[in-house]
Amino acid sequence: MNEPSPSLSSAQLKALRELFPGEDLLTHPADTLAYSYDNSQRQSLPAAVVFARREEQVRALLEHCNRWQLPLACRGKGTGTAGASIPPTGGLALSLERMNRILEIDPDNRLARVQPGVTNQALQQAAAKHGFFWPPDPTSAAVCTVGGNLACNAAGPRAVKYGTCRENTLGLHAVSGSGRLLRTGVRTTKGVVGYDLTRLIIGSEGTLAVITEATLKLSPLPQARRTLQAVYTDVNSAAAAVSAIMAQPVTPSALEFMDAQALAMVKNYSDPGIAAGAGALLMIELEESTAAIDDAAAQVAATAEIPGCLGVETATTREQVQALWRTRKALSPALRNVAPKKINEDVVVPVSRIPALIGGLGELEEKHGITIVNFGHAGNGNIHVNLLIDPDDPAQMKAAEACLDQVFDLVLGLGGTLSGEHGIGLVKREFVSREIDDPTLSLMRQLKEAFDPLGILNPGKTLP
Repeated sequence: MNEPSPSLSSAQLKALRELFPGEDLLTHPADTLAYSYDNSQRQSLPAAVVFARREEQVRALLEHCNRWQLPLACRGKGTGTAGASIPPTGGLALSLERMNRILEIDPDNRLARVQPGVTNQALQQAAAKHGFFWPPDPTSAAVCTVGGNLACNAAGPRAVKYGTCRENTLGLHAVSGSGRLLRTGVRTTKGVVGYDLTRLIIGSEGTLAVITEATLKLSPLPQARRTLQAVYTDVNSAAAAVSAIMAQPVTPSALEFMDAQALAMVKNYSDPGIAAGAGALLMIELEESTAAIDDAAAQVAATAEIPGCLGVETATTREQVQALWRTRKALSPALRNVAPKKINEDVVVPVSRIPALIGGLGELEEKHGITIVNFGHAGNGNIHVNLLIDPDDPAQMKAAEACLDQVFDLVLGLGGTLSGEHGIGLVKREFVSREIDDPTLSLMRQLKEAFDPLGILNPGKTLP
């Protein structure tokens, strides 16, 4: 269906049809509905959805939008949880999912060039044929796009060893909000000419420019991997173990944490054989050379065995690895079963402050009568705080709002930050001024105006 949208003029529709012919333009509400929401549970119906296939289309579209003063939001597959890809009501949704070509894999220089609609998984599969991988690996890697990863600086568990998108991206092609083509960064691992616009655009959630191509830094695939599971009597012991593990020379590729509430929920959903008396659990993954892996695993296991440790188990076969990960993988379906519309925040605190964070969250849970489940990437202090509420219950929603407000105060008081990788979008926008002072916000607004003087790109997102 492609009936005209009542909020677009005939001249605007004509120009859009010429730029995005056939199936690359949707205007009927029944078709645009699928592009009106993302994983944040927010929704706003756009006047039209356009599917870009070439960089020049994006540039021309931005020129049109500036002339019409018509706002837009770009998106990949809509897996974001902060509402950054929600389109402006009556504006445009620019989907980049059809710009999905892998343009180059250059193993000699350890880089890849891709369009933004390439899925993380497709990139990993292509790079693996040459013995490489791209370190960012969000949980949604099978469907999320590289452009979306870059827009939110989404990294996943491997960031503890390899860094985030910012550390693994060499350069970008992008179109600014004013319609200018930008080329940022380099093809080399060193380069200091000019300001670092690459890192500025990454994580800006589509508010400064639309990424149309990325040059990514690849890493060699590890020769060997070991998985360890360590169980503790309480969160303080687990957090002390995290600090000890991160202080020794072997850096894990993943260091995941689950608190007592998370373990109890998994037990109730599908008991994976968690030790009695377990109050916290760490999943540790190591990636090293074949020659080094056994010694590395032994060193990390010994470091993890601190007072309060109930045991450390090391897997050496595929079946053992799957058995150890069963606890962690059972958590998401358990949460969906109990609270399908939970509030999930991805706050970050210094690793040494994890016990204080979990303790403070326990006090807020009791104060507001809301079950809070915590898990996440303990190696860099990135904890996913899940408020299990029913959004259809006004009393619970009121309690959740007050609780969330105090969660953010707690995080900032511990020297943390409001988001590690989910981003700000619509969901956390009102809290940003608590973390960033007025002079800094003023400079950020000036940067926004320089890239996007008419405020065309993703209005109402990221900055308060």
